[in-house]
Amino acid sequence: MNASPLIEIRQLVTRFGEHTVLNGVDLDLYAGEIKVVMGPSGCGKSTLLRCLNRLVEPSSGLIRFRGQDITAPGTDVRALRQSIGFVFQQFALYRHLTVLDNVSLGLRKLRGLRRAEAEQKALQELDRLEMAGHRDKYPAQLSGGQKQRVAIARALAMDPAVVVFDEPTSALDPVMSREVAALINRLHDEGVTMLCVTHDLVLAQNIADEVIFLDQGRVLAQDSIARLAKDHADPRVRAFFGRDGDKA
Repeated sequence: MNASPLIEIRQLVTRFGEHTVLNGVDLDLYAGEIKVVMGPSGCGKSTLLRCLNRLVEPSSGLIRFRGQDITAPGTDVRALRQSIGFVFQQFALYRHLTVLDNVSLGLRKLRGLRRAEAEQKALQELDRLEMAGHRDKYPAQLSGGQKQRVAIARALAMDPAVVVFDEPTSALDPVMSREVAALINRLHDEGVTMLCVTHDLVLAQNIADEVIFLDQGRVLAQDSIARLAKDHADPRVRAFFGRDGDKA
């Protein structure tokens, strides 16, 4: 493990009006690592992810990416979003574009690649995720799991330093959820750094040894699901992970 985290978050606070969503979050993510953030609805999980690539502006605190404070004035947000790939909960694919165009668009618009070069790179990522055969289809012609793979391919095509997932199985059935878990594990084996927000205990157990528990905008615990369910001192933590702990 590298001496310095790839992403370092310290005392992160995010407020919307009078409502404090994140209230002093600390988190480190190292290169090659996968971390999972869990917690009840409204605890700030998705907001935390969106702060990382400045889709949401933090109110205070520090976020360092590769040693640089990305909340500082003058941060190149376009470059930052290329380095931190985002896989959205509802996939966010362009309905009027084919699979190939969805994946290659960012390469052309943000990286300035010619169409042929962008499409070649896009096809490499689609092939990596076993989706190259669907290159000419539109999102409406794909299953939920296939849309998820296209969204991941789009993120990976930019060669990001880290990929963040916002509830990657929320729109999928159990079979497709297991496929996504297998895919995330394969990417982890290939050295992709990932941060995943999920409510899915089975997914969390399948992709990470430990989870971070967020509640009311604070990190309350970080441990294995089994220990959080049985041994943690805070009853809120035990209750959350004990919901389905025996079935997961």
